[in-house]
Amino acid sequence: MKVVAAYLLAVLGGNTTPSAEDLKDILGSVGAETDDDRIQLLLSEVKGKDITELIASGREKLASVPSGGGAVAVAAPGAGAGAAAPAAAEPKKEEKVEEKEDTDDDMGFAIPSVNEC
Repeated sequence: MKVVAAYLLAVLGGNTTPSAEDLKDILGSVGAETDDDRIQLLLSEVKGKDITELIASGREKLASVPSGGGAVAVAAPGAGAGAAAPAAAEPKKEEKVEEKEDTDDDMGFAIPSVNEC
């Protein structure tokens, strides 16, 4: 991921075709270790491609990835096919906790008065 980030930083900085040395310089500037194999793999994969098209393509792929959602109902062991399905759990009601407004001008920091010192 850091190699991809270095590549994107180079492109953002105006270098439309960063070299392996450019990426090593960026990674070295923050003290990150460089992996020549990963750098070469990334450069071979993006060679001749427009970065905005690559990002758009990646977004489309991410949009199709499931990110959670409905749970699968599993029957209890030993339940026959004729057993009634358990009732769906009711969604928990969020209890609204009203925050007490502090009207103190000291914002919660008690400042002792002259008489208390």
